[in-house]
Amino acid sequence: MEFIRACDDLAGAVRDAVAGMAGTPEAGEFVRMGADGTPTKKIDQVAEDIIVDYFTCHPFCRCLISEELGCAEMGGEKGTIYLDPVDGTHNAVVGIPFYALSIAYAEDGITRAGYVQNLATGETFCAVRGGGAFLDGRPIRVSGVSLLEESAMSVYGRKFDPTRMFGIARKIRRLRLLGASALELCYVGCGRLDGFVDLRGTLRVTDAAAGLLVCEEAGGTVSDPEGGVLAFPDEVAAGRSLVVTNGVMHNKVVEYLR
Repeated sequence: MEFIRACDDLAGAVRDAVAGMAGTPEAGEFVRMGADGTPTKKIDQVAEDIIVDYFTCHPFCRCLISEELGCAEMGGEKGTIYLDPVDGTHNAVVGIPFYALSIAYAEDGITRAGYVQNLATGETFCAVRGGGAFLDGRPIRVSGVSLLEESAMSVYGRKFDPTRMFGIARKIRRLRLLGASALELCYVGCGRLDGFVDLRGTLRVTDAAAGLLVCEEAGGTVSDPEGGVLAFPDEVAAGRSLVVTNGVMHNKVVEYLR
């Protein structure tokens, strides 16, 4: 819980720093190529600098892995922090209020705590392994929707082959493309979405670690698109595909993707 409280402080500082920048040309200024192989925008760099400075002075972890910075030794005795300073950068740059700070803490390859805040609204999701998942301090749970015909699912839709989605897209009731995977995972956790699919093969541990824990602690099910165990490497240049659902529909979704 000390980690979650630290994330609250950090989120406030990041929100203050980027509030006047979101939706302006300044936010989208190219800074450099990030460690994940994608362009770092100014809004990413501003947010990351605040968080890295904090964890440098407060050694919660042995190393910090971020999309922009890569892997950095932080001086702590153990543990790894996975950071995406602004998940949904394009949304932030153009002023769509759906972009998030995502921070997770892991030990021995297991995520122990996760924190995701919508930086546009302040809405905050968090989870501690074995302790449940929460939205603004209130317990959350996945939906109970069991029929694909009644479900709402989101898909990450940037540069992927949509062929595998055709069957399920014709079956489900609503399809959404929201553009910030950390928040979309949390939306499955709180029942706003019944599932989330990313078939690009580029989703990184920094994008997903916190949101996946929130979703799992809320009762969700996570797998790769074939229904197998999903595992991420500690390497921001390496990505994965995934399927996340409320659990009730998981096997059906995987079958349609096959």
